[in-house]
Amino acid sequence: MKKFLIYFARLVYGKRNSNSFPRGLIFLFDVFIVVFSYFLLILLKNYDRFESVLIANSLRELIPVLLVFSVVFFVTKSYRGMLRYSGFNDIVKLIYVSFISFVILSGSKFVLCYFYPQLLPYYPTYIGLLFICLFTFMTLTISRLIIRRVYNEYLRPHAKIENVVIYGAGDAGRITQNALYNDTTHQYNIKAFFDDSTKKIGKSINGVKVLNPTHLTTEFIEKNKIDMMILAIPSISLKERKDIINKGVDLGLNVKSIPHINTWINGELTANQIQDVKIEDLLGREPISLSNKDVTKELKDKVVLVTGAAGSIGSEICRQVLHYSPKKLVLLDQAESPLYDLQFELKNNEPYKNMGVPMEFVIANVKDYRKMKDVFERFKPQVVCHAAAYKHVPLMEEFPYEAVYVNVFGTKNVVDLAIDHKVEKFVMVSTDKAVNPTNVMGATKRIAEIYTQSRQSAETKFITTRFGNVLGSNGSVIPLFKKQLEKGGPLTVTDRNIIRYFMTIPEACSLVLEACSIGENNNIFVFDMGKPVKIYDLAKKMIMLSNMHDVEIEITGLRPGEKLYEELLATKENTIETENPKIMRAKVHQYTKEEVNAEISELEEILGSCDGYKIVGKMKQIVPEFKSNNSIYTALDNQ
Repeated sequence: MKKFLIYFARLVYGKRNSNSFPRGLIFLFDVFIVVFSYFLLILLKNYDRFESVLIANSLRELIPVLLVFSVVFFVTKSYRGMLRYSGFNDIVKLIYVSFISFVILSGSKFVLCYFYPQLLPYYPTYIGLLFICLFTFMTLTISRLIIRRVYNEYLRPHAKIENVVIYGAGDAGRITQNALYNDTTHQYNIKAFFDDSTKKIGKSINGVKVLNPTHLTTEFIEKNKIDMMILAIPSISLKERKDIINKGVDLGLNVKSIPHINTWINGELTANQIQDVKIEDLLGREPISLSNKDVTKELKDKVVLVTGAAGSIGSEICRQVLHYSPKKLVLLDQAESPLYDLQFELKNNEPYKNMGVPMEFVIANVKDYRKMKDVFERFKPQVVCHAAAYKHVPLMEEFPYEAVYVNVFGTKNVVDLAIDHKVEKFVMVSTDKAVNPTNVMGATKRIAEIYTQSRQSAETKFITTRFGNVLGSNGSVIPLFKKQLEKGGPLTVTDRNIIRYFMTIPEACSLVLEACSIGENNNIFVFDMGKPVKIYDLAKKMIMLSNMHDVEIEITGLRPGEKLYEELLATKENTIETENPKIMRAKVHQYTKEEVNAEISELEEILGSCDGYKIVGKMKQIVPEFKSNNSIYTALDNQ
């Protein structure tokens, strides 16, 4: 009995410290609605002959209806929903409640016909039961919607009203409007829809007018005090999306967009799912069309080794390789914690954990020849993707010994072992900074390219890939800007005129695998990096997207080894087209094996001195186009 009283108390009062109605009161409210619906239906049916006998009969017939609905309410727990948040799922549950109640009432009436006919006067007719259940459902639904509307309009805590425009007047735009109106934490005043469809311009959606995008001007924004623009066109090309977002950003609006319909919760869009637009949305390009058949042919049932596997590029190469069903994937890196994180991801997250590809995670440094030899002997890789490298320009300018040791001699170790173990294809991940290098890092990558390209082997094909900055990679400018914004600024830019090429990490890695499939021996591939981006303009856009307009941009001056623009040798004079329009073969000077061996031997000798000037001086001899910029090694060029 004690347990029953405790349960009843919890039912009536709900959870302690809750700011919502107790569940017991909602239960009693629903029971009252059943009674109200029943008598309202009787009144509407008998409005011209309402008398005391009719009331008595109605009360008698109400007993089984009320009893059944109360039990169904209790069993289905429909009273547990918060009335002010009532939505589609709550209405579906009310449909379920009404249907079950009708089935039980009709079934019990059918049974009574045979066993207890004397009780039939206590039951309405079958058609009467149907109307009672339908009318009860309608009343329960309407009451919940009224409560939600009253709360949202008059009773919810005061919040700042945000003036919003929605770009897109289709179904997604209408759903976005409803999501904003139903949001209980913010108040939105939707001023207008914008759409370029002539069929929609001039019409209204729930009282909000659809305007031509030409009306979205500074004057319109100021007049209506617009705070936010929401892009609600899911099926739109990347170029159109970028143009619309850029327009909103240039107008100083807080730009957001709705996610893809596949990510909507239970098929419904809610206001908290509307996302901030990211800078990557403005820099990305249309998806690449890959020749998956050729890539599959190169990787399927092969042992693939990826060096630098825990880095931004290496880890994405690993993720993509898994989709081509290799015999085994060997992931090698010297960074313990990032490799552990990658191991956890690939072994525990979908879709990788169920792919059935054996994976080996190896802690090793490419400059350690003995360890690398052991890796090749143990796993016998058939395809090698060499992504291990030091890449931070200012840091490598301070430590040329380490840059040369890892980027040049680490690459030499992996190349030599690939030849010794008859690896079928060796793909080296290089950089645009290897073209006319102005820093130690770029020069080390160019020397690594020269060494790789000079190797001749009947069994092994050597392929080099060059591309620029990748969005979101470790140490790139965008994560740096995000960290600076989190701290309230300022954003640091080395020069107002500095430009860079950008590519997404998945796009870059897809092109690496494509180059692997089409590459012949000693090819250097250059990727189409699209249009260059001014870093200063990028910083301004990130400030606008973050809605932190008071953040300043600080010009710090070029760092050691840094240049204003990167080169890719992407001109028609210096490249040859391939079957993939985004990949070109570079035409570069060919070095003989004997030349390269002699130069590398001298560099190795000088490396032992740990003298930065001597090391860099030798690098300039190997790469005559290496001219230091804003560096202590500029003096060597003058000599």
